[in-house]
Amino acid sequence: MTEPTELNELNELTPPNFQQLTPECVLDAVDQLGFLTNGRLLALNSYENRVYQVGIEDEAPLIVKFYRPARWSDAGILEEHRFVHELVEQEIPVVAALELNGRSLHHFQGFRFALFRRHAGRAPELDHPGILEWLGRFIGRIHAVGALDSYQERPTINIQNFGFAARDFLISQQFIPADLLASYRSTTNLLLDGVQRCFERAGDVAQLRLHGDCHLSNVLWTEAGPHFVDFDDSRMGPAIQDLWMLLSGSRAEMTRQFCDILAGYEDFKEFNPRELHLMEALRSLRLLHYSAWLAQRWEDPAFKVAFPWFNTQHYWQNRILELREQCALMDEEPLRI
Repeated sequence: MTEPTELNELNELTPPNFQQLTPECVLDAVDQLGFLTNGRLLALNSYENRVYQVGIEDEAPLIVKFYRPARWSDAGILEEHRFVHELVEQEIPVVAALELNGRSLHHFQGFRFALFRRHAGRAPELDHPGILEWLGRFIGRIHAVGALDSYQERPTINIQNFGFAARDFLISQQFIPADLLASYRSTTNLLLDGVQRCFERAGDVAQLRLHGDCHLSNVLWTEAGPHFVDFDDSRMGPAIQDLWMLLSGSRAEMTRQFCDILAGYEDFKEFNPRELHLMEALRSLRLLHYSAWLAQRWEDPAFKVAFPWFNTQHYWQNRILELREQCALMDEEPLRI
């Protein structure tokens, strides 16, 4: 997902839109890097960017990612590429952009794109013993490397970027139905007050380079264990951002799951328990941010097809109820570990 402030990170030239990204354009972009494509093209599941598997003559297929125009600057994309290459150098199982002639980011007809080796895998089965601890070890290793430097071009996950900016965008662009606007304003005011209290209770916690969107769809499992994909949302933030999305179920179940993750995580990186105060706050910010992300992309025809339920009366009624529930959850005691 992307945040409203990123809409201002434009290229110097007016970028094209994805409707201009034809199959011929995709194949020609790969060919101009010295590969011989065989005409086979498979669109993969991605909404923020456009991602394809491209057949290569007499070689294994490659994955090509075309970045959404006007989202990240070139410098912001390259920061993420460098971070992932740092992880590869530490033998952490991640999927890095290929470097060709010393470059990992390429340009073609106004589009920016990167190539990746194809990595197969399946979703991890979290009910199997040791899986969460295994995931925790690798996230701990990612964070140990992430703490060694800071992003300069990519924003931080905080109440301003993910909260106020998202809420204000939705209201200013008149996505909230008029009859729900007062309720939405009052609910989000309470929510953001609650988020602020959570951050105050947590105190001064470390900010590091994160995966940023570490849910199970971005973890592929093989016989050798997990590997992590899609660092496109990587940014600065507290460590718990990459941990809470792996939890589900009742409070007791999440406590048990978190302890399993932490058993592996702390083999490589110490976890500050004060960050537990941020778990529901970060979930609340993600909910606000997700609605704004959909709204910003609503003119993309692919979004109208994939998310037909968005921006309906029913959608916004449910979001208000969901955010009210989050207000209550943020006032509860955090998980105990």
